[in-house]
Amino acid sequence: MNKMKELDSLRVDKYLWFARFFKTRSLATKRANGGRIRVNGNKIKKSSDPVKVGDILTFAQGNQIRVIRVLDLGIRRGPAQEAQNLYEDITPKDDTDVAANDKLLAKMQK
Repeated sequence: MNKMKELDSLRVDKYLWFARFFKTRSLATKRANGGRIRVNGNKIKKSSDPVKVGDILTFAQGNQIRVIRVLDLGIRRGPAQEAQNLYEDITPKDDTDVAANDKLLAKMQK
């Protein structure tokens, strides 16, 4: 019997660890249990709360707020390239960064 099956959900701490947002699963667990992660705008209460493909996760990473869309759940913590295929980064860009980039581009074109 094949033990590998298609998962329809995964624990939020495990997903964040698979996607390499946290160095260890215990760090992801602490963040989730601390109520510092939102799934589809709702604060989660436990690290065992599920995430599914299509969910939007919002959490702090360093001094940045990350917003990601779950594209795939994954089956392991693989290399960075594999981890990047698990999500789409939809973090809003800071308006000041956009303005600074526009000024730099304008200077370069002169």
